[in-house]
Amino acid sequence: MVFDVGVNLFSTQFDLDRQDVIDRAKAAGVEGMLLISSDLTETRQNQIECSRQTNFFCTAGVHPHYAGLVTADDMQQLKSLLLHNSVVAVGECGLDFNRDFSPRQTQIKVFEQQLDLAKSTGKAVYLHERDAFPTQLALLKDHKIQHGVTHCFTGDKFQMQAYLDLGLYIGITGWLCDERRHEQLVQALDYLPMDRLLIETDAPYLLPRTLQQKPKSRRNEPMYLPEIASYIAQLTRQSTESIMQTTWKNSCSLFNLPKDFMP
Repeated sequence: MVFDVGVNLFSTQFDLDRQDVIDRAKAAGVEGMLLISSDLTETRQNQIECSRQTNFFCTAGVHPHYAGLVTADDMQQLKSLLLHNSVVAVGECGLDFNRDFSPRQTQIKVFEQQLDLAKSTGKAVYLHERDAFPTQLALLKDHKIQHGVTHCFTGDKFQMQAYLDLGLYIGITGWLCDERRHEQLVQALDYLPMDRLLIETDAPYLLPRTLQQKPKSRRNEPMYLPEIASYIAQLTRQSTESIMQTTWKNSCSLFNLPKDFMP
């Protein structure tokens, strides 16, 4: 059994075969899945899907790309959405100074509002960051955030240690399996305690390049999560089964999942 803590299930890339994607994942041993929300509409879609599936959970929040569209009423609605029993984290939230789809000050404002909601509800934060590390770290410290995960971490060992020092978990994706750009992440992995490791596909993005048989579509799916676990096992000289078991336990701990969900 393995837990994928990052799936964009309502990406348009899955519109034609969403249930087949879920079925293939479960056949591959992916028994737990966290659906990522980028705005309130996707949050509601994810909540409905979680009510239909077993061992599915989701985030509720606003991605920095959409921060410029947020109204005061949206934040009130988000507060209510966070009360849904399938929601285990606030996000995907954070800062993205690479594409700047929303003004930076607006990104910061909406991020801080979500950090406040995470604190008031006791939910984990589900963090996105791109080219904004110093600002994001400062905000996390200001809000005394100690409970969450850095989604799709691609940084270096110094950034990883800063997140670890806050008490956060680290989400590793198929980026690690890309020999063209994984060097600093491979180095950082040496500094990652196994009790802070989470694994995620970020499907449909970041198809692992180490797959022996890649789909012609180049679309990533949750069923490929064991490939990421296997590559981490290779780098850390552990068994794939150990990585799967450890990350399952870590997922349950971070998201405060019910005891009967434990394998």
